[in-house]
Amino acid sequence: MDSQLKRGFLEVVVLASLKYQDSYGYMISQEVANVVDISESTLYPILRRLESQGFVTTYETTHNSRIRRNYQITKAGLKKLEDSDTDFREMKKIFDYILR
Repeated sequence: MDSQLKRGFLEVVVLASLKYQDSYGYMISQEVANVVDISESTLYPILRRLESQGFVTTYETTHNSRIRRNYQITKAGLKKLEDSDTDFREMKKIFDYILR
């Protein structure tokens, strides 16, 4: 898959994984592994980019005496996810046509 196209998909997949509950990097990578192959070295830059764009916020918790950075989707992130839905429905029509 084209890297730019995949990049856009990955951002939305990460946001979708945070839609119903906050999570941390490793858990996000495990959850989205069912949909797309993503390494942690790819995931963390995406999370930082989403945070810098205001689509997610972070907070820290302690787990087994270790600090864990948790990610939470923002209203802007939910809006981006909603807006992406329309784009992906259009793309699905194109893919369905090509793959028929």
